[in-house]
Amino acid sequence: MIDDDSLEIVILGGVGEFGMNMMAFRHRGNIVVIDAGLMFPRADLLGVDLVIPDLSYLLEHRNEVRAVALTHGHEDHIGALPYLLSALPVPVYGTPLTLGFARGRLAEHRILNQVQLNSVRPRETVEVGDMRLEFLDVTHSIADGVGLAITTAAGTVIHSGDFKFDQSPPDLRRSDYARFAEYGERGVLALLSDSTNSENPGYTPSEDSLREPLEQVFHVSRRKIVVTCFASSIHRIQIILDLAREFGRKVVAVGRSLRENIAVARELGHLKVEPGLLVDPAEADGLPPNELVLLTTGSQGEPLSALSRLALGKHKDFEIEPGDSVVISARAIPGNETRISHLINHFCRHGARVYEERHCHVHVSGHGSQEDLKLMLNLTRPRFFIPIHGEYRQLYSHMLLARDMGIPEERILLVETGDIIRLSPDSAVVCGRASVGMRYIDEGVTAELDETVVRDRRQLSEEGIVISVIPISKSTGRLTGDPEMLSRGHVLEAAGNRLMEDARDVVLRSLEECTEEERADPLVLSEVIRADLRKFFRKRAGTRPVIVPLVLEI
Repeated sequence: MIDDDSLEIVILGGVGEFGMNMMAFRHRGNIVVIDAGLMFPRADLLGVDLVIPDLSYLLEHRNEVRAVALTHGHEDHIGALPYLLSALPVPVYGTPLTLGFARGRLAEHRILNQVQLNSVRPRETVEVGDMRLEFLDVTHSIADGVGLAITTAAGTVIHSGDFKFDQSPPDLRRSDYARFAEYGERGVLALLSDSTNSENPGYTPSEDSLREPLEQVFHVSRRKIVVTCFASSIHRIQIILDLAREFGRKVVAVGRSLRENIAVARELGHLKVEPGLLVDPAEADGLPPNELVLLTTGSQGEPLSALSRLALGKHKDFEIEPGDSVVISARAIPGNETRISHLINHFCRHGARVYEERHCHVHVSGHGSQEDLKLMLNLTRPRFFIPIHGEYRQLYSHMLLARDMGIPEERILLVETGDIIRLSPDSAVVCGRASVGMRYIDEGVTAELDETVVRDRRQLSEEGIVISVIPISKSTGRLTGDPEMLSRGHVLEAAGNRLMEDARDVVLRSLEECTEEERADPLVLSEVIRADLRKFFRKRAGTRPVIVPLVLEI
């Protein structure tokens, strides 16, 4: 246990990396966990669906963990909550919309009735041991976001959450300038501030700045409009709904997570929807194209998402036709650029006009740029400064910004996941390292995967690996030879050869059923074959091998 006059901040995820945001504030034998986020896996993590922070530190100090406080409802801040609460069922504090989104995750894991969710409002305070937490309004790309003022015997620490200073947010709930400034007047021991956009000059544009360019899309579009954004972008969804109403169009929400989030936001009053504006696919079937808006998920080009199915002409209810408009109102998460580019190509082949942020102002970030970050520093005037949320280059850029504003370099701590910071009224030092890392989640099994299993899966997977080699003519998209099936570490039985022969037939059937566009896109073709082979092995042999289709363009 640390002495009564100091505070420990343990970085468990999200600093020096994107995603998995989680940290622990430890004071006088009490721990408050701030956020519990996940990260979506890299392409090389075969068989892994989600990545969450290693919970070892919290489990080692389980007798001290008192509560979880959430800053907002994005997956990189709440996605690991079910795994944390399954091990440590402590009370959770968050704003209504954040808890509304979290409630759905907890229900999926069947632990909703086992945890205590406490709704808080901005400027409300919560006492946890000898720590007092005040929740402060901040604007972000999701509604109901907050920062935190955490007051202890060591002093007050401000955790910014994810934020920007939006002067005209759609819900008119602006960041709480006055309260941040009031804390600055009293004296802030340390500021932990979002660094995501620290390399970008100026201010981040307001969410409201999207209304005019999106309105222009509605003005010029003579047929169906498809808009894709993150399912949690409630402000963005409100703008689309308002424009659809003004232009006499009906809206179909396509995607389970999108429908669920809209329902939660409507119930809590964060989304205003006129009666009859939202319709289901059956009702939309009789509408002319110029009276229809499709609101979809899949902005990152996920191969089996609603947006991808639309692009490939495989959606069961709708199809893209010449003259349709497609708006990709989301940033490309690093690593997804190629998939999104493929998606745009397919929409263009169907004759649709595509609007995306590289060429049109159809997306704004929810993270503050340099002038926003300067304003936060000026309002709070911290004695010590700790950049958080971002890769090391963003943390470093934020450090330079603070230094240029007059904060001495010796009072700025550049830390990363695993560092333990000790704060006292006169000092801030990194005093040790916590046990941290990544926990790999395969949603098809009940247990988490350790790094050894994940490393093995890259070669053999948990139940082996099946490789399908498909030689395709680059010019025609047709087979130039028979598919070859290779299996390693999968089945060791007499019927193994027969199983592989039947699997080859599955590949042949998949190729026959593919459209010409699917055969022309190796990435999409691989995903289709992978999905069909997964179903085959699960049904025929009860196994879940890693499927690796290798499409060889000849």
